[in-house]
Amino acid sequence: MEQRISLVTLGVKNLSRARAFYEYEALGWSGAVQPGDEVAFFQAGGMVFGLWTALGGHGAPGIELAHNVRSPEAVGALLAEAERAGGTIARPAARADWRGHTGAFADPDGYVWEVAYNPDWTLADDGSVHLPTPT
Repeated sequence: MEQRISLVTLGVKNLSRARAFYEYEALGWSGAVQPGDEVAFFQAGGMVFGLWTALGGHGAPGIELAHNVRSPEAVGALLAEAERAGGTIARPAARADWRGHTGAFADPDGYVWEVAYNPDWTLADDGSVHLPTPT
């Protein structure tokens, strides 16, 4: 596993309210990409910050870490590596609704890491994640 975090996602109760807070009311962030009614992503340097209403049941209360990989096959390979190192599989590798592949493992303390391949996100040689330009 490359030494990086691709995505930090906060579980939110109300996506519109949370997005307004980060975009306008408090932080003044811009350029949110919102591919559906449950999630929004912000480019945050070389990583991504997400807000997601459907996070319940994954990770510590209200947070999930993610590590993006360069191919669908790399998802399962990294999950196997984590399991060999003492982690547990939280979600086996599978095709995702959003056209990518995803799975998750929990570290020995129970923190969940999503491992994902997203064909719509560019993953640079240095591991930084770049969102598509908002439309």
